[in-house]
Amino acid sequence: MSEGTLNLLIGLAMGLNLLALGSSRLPSLIGAISLQGAVLGLMPLVMEHESLDWRIMVLAAATMAGKGVVIPTLLRRAMRAANIEREMEPFIGLVPSLLLGAGGTIAAVALAQALPLLPEHAGTLLVPGAIASILTGFILLIGRAKAIAQVCGYLILENGIYLFGLLLIHSTPLLVESGILLDVTVGVFVIGIIVDRIQRAFDSLDTRKLTTLRE
Repeated sequence: MSEGTLNLLIGLAMGLNLLALGSSRLPSLIGAISLQGAVLGLMPLVMEHESLDWRIMVLAAATMAGKGVVIPTLLRRAMRAANIEREMEPFIGLVPSLLLGAGGTIAAVALAQALPLLPEHAGTLLVPGAIASILTGFILLIGRAKAIAQVCGYLILENGIYLFGLLLIHSTPLLVESGILLDVTVGVFVIGIIVDRIQRAFDSLDTRKLTTLRE
């Protein structure tokens, strides 16, 4: 039962990857990030439902609060401050991005089947979900021009690393995941400062304007 529920949650997270790639509206993109963060926060509870302890519960609560509420709220605030709601001229179009994401997801599933996984991991979608999320994050980072959309790409990439970390939940239930959560929180605050400086300097969040800088 838990394995089926876990695969359902991972499948939902992978579907949200494709939703993020196919959306030009920043509110929809941030909403997908928020929902994906909440879904990822539920996964430790599902994986360890037979032997829950306080560390797993703290990890789940921190993940859902940080990824599902705090970080998306900061992104929405930055979006409102910049007064932008849509990615108009991405480096990679929405349809090519979506096709790349779908192809990457299929390739991730095929690659995971060829890897020598432990028996307890062979029946789950943790590895293909992690690979697909990392690929999705790279596509958003490379293919979008707005800084907020690129931050969302960074967050999805980190979610993929988080899924890889769940493979070690039995041996290190807090070490890997807590470290990743701390890194992404610090990273988002730093990126938020950078986004604010870009907006003040160029009155825009189009990162292509950074090419006009000279020493």
